[in-house]
Amino acid sequence: MSTLPAREGYRLWAPSYEAETVVSFLERRAVEALGVPTARRRLLDVGCGTGRRLHDADAATVVGVDVTPEMLAIAPAQLALAAGDVRALPLADASFDVVWCRLVVGHLRELDAAYAELARVCVPGGTVVVTDLAAEAAAAGHRRTFRDASGTVQELEHHVHAAHAHVEAASHAGLALAAHRRAVVDASVEPLYAAAGRLDRFAEQRGLPLVLALAFRRHAR
Repeated sequence: MSTLPAREGYRLWAPSYEAETVVSFLERRAVEALGVPTARRRLLDVGCGTGRRLHDADAATVVGVDVTPEMLAIAPAQLALAAGDVRALPLADASFDVVWCRLVVGHLRELDAAYAELARVCVPGGTVVVTDLAAEAAAAGHRRTFRDASGTVQELEHHVHAAHAHVEAASHAGLALAAHRRAVVDASVEPLYAAAGRLDRFAEQRGLPLVLALAFRRHAR
């Protein structure tokens, strides 16, 4: 199986992207476990895809940014969306109270530029939430894959970043770790493995940390 660059892969994935996967289910649970409130706050989702995480957001203001036009084209028209790369966000400094960057930075070879931008658009005292495929999952052979419109399994380019690498890059950008969670494969995702015809993989991966979620606080001036 050849590996696709992220932008090309997400272009192909766009038509079926909103379908729940094991990774998206566990990622959402890990972010919820961080306990970062968004109510009455200004929320930015960097790498928002089709805007699915923003559909029911309780924030006062929600904005999504994504690098893939095909993803943004599927998003609901009422969402405030912009095309942009996490390493060069088309947004003003200190514009958001909470910044999400979820399952994005694993597609980048280096973390520093992304964390610098996430910190830049977050207000002092605000929170940046980053999620990634857990290094333990990658070590166990888990890959970032999806099924395209033809049903073919495609693999996305992915770079493994250990938790300490995230913390170091965040620190360089003026962010301090406030909380972290790992979501593991458990009985709650067995039906998703079954739907994909991969119950054999569920038995192998049960108990494996699959998603790393980190919350950082931007240093107040």
